[in-house]
Amino acid sequence: MESVQNIKQRFEIIGQDPKLNRALEKAIQVAPTDISVLVTGESGVGKESIPKIIHALSHRKHAKYIAVNCGAIPEGTIDSELFGHEKGAFTGATQTRKGYFEVADGGTIFLDEVGELPLTTQVRLLRVLENGEFLKVGSSQVQKTDVRIVAATNLNMFEAIKKEKFREDLYYRLSTVEIQLPPLRERREDVHLLFRKFASDFGRKYKMPTIRLTEDAVSMLLKYRWPGNVRQLRNVAEQVSVLEENRNIDAGTLMGYLPDSSGSHLPAVVGQNKKESDFGSEREILYKVLFDMKGDLNDLKKLTMELLKNNDSQQVQEDNQHLIRKIYGDEEETMSQEAMAAEVLQLPEPYVGPSEPKQPPAEDKYHFAEEIEEEETLSLQDKEIELIKKSLERNNGKRKAASSELGISERTLYRKIKQYDL
Repeated sequence: MESVQNIKQRFEIIGQDPKLNRALEKAIQVAPTDISVLVTGESGVGKESIPKIIHALSHRKHAKYIAVNCGAIPEGTIDSELFGHEKGAFTGATQTRKGYFEVADGGTIFLDEVGELPLTTQVRLLRVLENGEFLKVGSSQVQKTDVRIVAATNLNMFEAIKKEKFREDLYYRLSTVEIQLPPLRERREDVHLLFRKFASDFGRKYKMPTIRLTEDAVSMLLKYRWPGNVRQLRNVAEQVSVLEENRNIDAGTLMGYLPDSSGSHLPAVVGQNKKESDFGSEREILYKVLFDMKGDLNDLKKLTMELLKNNDSQQVQEDNQHLIRKIYGDEEETMSQEAMAAEVLQLPEPYVGPSEPKQPPAEDKYHFAEEIEEEETLSLQDKEIELIKKSLERNNGKRKAASSELGISERTLYRKIKQYDL
């Protein structure tokens, strides 16, 4: 079994942090087996090195090693990329294609950003982990594959499971062995070593003298939080190497290359600092509101018909006042129940009341109620027009008197006259 020091030299890993050494030890120990491994850690800590070490030390080292960035593949094509597809399976599938699991048979697949996989793809992946079986897109023929899966993520997986973004059973299948890489801020003694290595590499690459840090610059380097971890440190070293003419870098110069690191830089959490809409709850609330409105309108229909038949009933008016105010609210110019009902009930489908025996007309100013009952085939709009016409005729076209008789405002009556072209 190779030593940690040999592995560091072979894969150019720099650092003496105990947590880093422990992660490398676990990788060396698990490599000869076929156990699934989940590598966790913040973005930029170098998670991609662990699956390379595992593959190189395994019995699969002479077979294929394929690294797949799950977050970079569109959701609509991820299944085809991983499992392949048959000709004609979807638009643009002009020929049969092998997926990564078929190509890497006998080797190792590294699934980077595995937490970004769609739920449907997670189900397919779970089947591969359980029995090595998969289906090509558009095929019903089960195929077998023998691959070693190493996955990596920078997400808080328990938060992802809680929010139903990641399957719990798949998490436990992937994380048979979990290897966690520490962030750079927890490896203070390694920061300057890494920076010197990067500065030396870029000096040779760009054929320039290697930059060197003053003591105050080194102190600043160690105090900085490095939210982007090793990747950010490497980028800073490259920028300074290329842009600075003076090869001795002090704290003031270095500060210009270090962005503000205030705030939390813990591992990414699904939905962190986001206000996700609960579409299910909103839909249920909307349905409830619509059903309540439908019930109110149905009640108002019935009450309107009662009002048309029993205009002199004070009790009916009192009973309906609360419902009408509930729909219209308090307005500066209050409408009567009949006018409000007429406003609300302009619906696409007319309401036709139940058939009732005719009664002799009441000897009052609303003796035409019998005619309204007889014309059951008319829509509510037609009934409203007829009421307005008869009231205007009775009052010799005087709108004020007609609106008072109908129980609506003169403004509403004027609007109705224009609307119906009376």
